[in-house]
Amino acid sequence: MTTQSSAILLFRNTMRINDGHLDGFREAIARAVDFAQQHGPQLMVETFVDEEQMLAHSFQLYRDSDAVRLHWQLADPYIKEVMEHCRVERFEVFGEPDADVVESVRSALGDQCPLTFSPRIAGFVRFAK
Repeated sequence: MTTQSSAILLFRNTMRINDGHLDGFREAIARAVDFAQQHGPQLMVETFVDEEQMLAHSFQLYRDSDAVRLHWQLADPYIKEVMEHCRVERFEVFGEPDADVVESVRSALGDQCPLTFSPRIAGFVRFAK
């Protein structure tokens, strides 16, 4: 599958794992990603951990803003569980979500971390079959 949609969105969430919570974080992330794989609208989810710095980086690829809203609706309990073990340190949105998603992200994050939006110039996604 190849897509060149200008509606595609990539989220990068950098999280600071709370002291003493690495194992709990790993378990919560594993449950959340398993749920997303089975039920979520994401095209891709990948999470990486830097244990030395106690940072995690989550990348999520969405077809469009509707997929983001569906993810939030379905995954809220899993997101809450993950957030018991960390705080968002930086949130980056690549692409141009609609105004509703922009406002929802801003509202959810408040002043807790930097939030950036980078418009798409060009690109493609290729998935192996």
